[in-house]
Amino acid sequence: MSTYTTDKASPFTRAVVSSMRKLYPEALADQSFDNTGLLLEAPFDPIRRQMNSVLLTIDLTKAVADEAIERKDCVVVAYHPIIFRGFKSLTLSDCQQQSILRLALEGISVYSPHTAVDAAPGGLADWLADIVTGHLPSPEPATYTAQPQKNSPETIEEDVKSETNTAADQPVEATKKPQRPRMSMQRTYSKPTYPSHRPVDAGKTDLNPSSVDHTRAVINPVTGVEGFEGAGFGRLVTFDESQPLTHLVERIAHGVGSPKGFPLAIPQGKQVEDIQIRTVGVSAGSGHSVLKGVEADLLFTGELSHHEALAATEKGQCVITLFHSNSERGFLSSVLKEKLTEVLKEEWERIRKEVAEAEELTPEWEDAVKDEDVLVECSEQDRDPFGVVILQSSKQEGKPLS
Repeated sequence: MSTYTTDKASPFTRAVVSSMRKLYPEALADQSFDNTGLLLEAPFDPIRRQMNSVLLTIDLTKAVADEAIERKDCVVVAYHPIIFRGFKSLTLSDCQQQSILRLALEGISVYSPHTAVDAAPGGLADWLADIVTGHLPSPEPATYTAQPQKNSPETIEEDVKSETNTAADQPVEATKKPQRPRMSMQRTYSKPTYPSHRPVDAGKTDLNPSSVDHTRAVINPVTGVEGFEGAGFGRLVTFDESQPLTHLVERIAHGVGSPKGFPLAIPQGKQVEDIQIRTVGVSAGSGHSVLKGVEADLLFTGELSHHEALAATEKGQCVITLFHSNSERGFLSSVLKEKLTEVLKEEWERIRKEVAEAEELTPEWEDAVKDEDVLVECSEQDRDPFGVVILQSSKQEGKPLS
């Protein structure tokens, strides 16, 4: 008769891992650096078992680990691997190792698909391509750079006070070197804002994805994975007709959760309103390794370094970046949640029957395999480290890019 052992993962964990591998085989990942797959296999305690639920996140931070523990999730699917290199020790003094140890103690496993999701057909790269080729209600709104406001009232209060004293006010021997005037400014800043990726908000977007006529090609193909023909890293989108850059800015804003702003680089001497885009190079996360050498009018990615973006604009290209994980996070609620739920329901049914027929079970194991529930949710704590802080009271709202 089977009893509780510490050398087995929960049956539901097996179903989650099997489902993720069906959707995004680890063979698709970039094996040169990536660490994908089941990174933490927590022992199963049927007496103190977790819920049949999965928490989706981009980064497995302490806040997300707390969330998973409070929810009693069985598995955290973290897009970014929390383990990239081997450990020489596991201690509570290291923040990431602390999260791993706490999750293991609670019986919560961790799976990371990372670049396998990037490369898969219908994966992250195609999701971003769907956004730039989407369409907003006609006519699409025009977007303009802000102009300096002439004769506008002062909106910044400055009070400059000198704290220096004259020699006549104090003894000669106590005279000090004059100090720099101290400037006091009163400004109003917004709180840091982040794109919204909650399903209720994602459903409000009026962007119709992948509805503008175009062709797309894989930039760096991945071959040899049966059933995943057309896989690879990055996408090169070619519109049948050139698109205003302002329209692409609007589509991206709607498609990734309506952030308050994101970086845009254009060649000097040009105006955003005048730029037409025929080709777009797309890559999630840090896109340079995929997009370098790509001849496209616009590079759309999570992040580029200063010098990489400068080199692109010097060649006449435009660049849009979103902060690294903001180019990835919306995929969880828009695509992965529904896909994983559908496949996981089938896999959990299969594994439940397999376990029930394989051996005689204790009452606790019977309860575990009788539980038909399947729940996949996106983390509410997961976000990019960077938010956007806006100076709300300023003499000038923006400066034309030229």
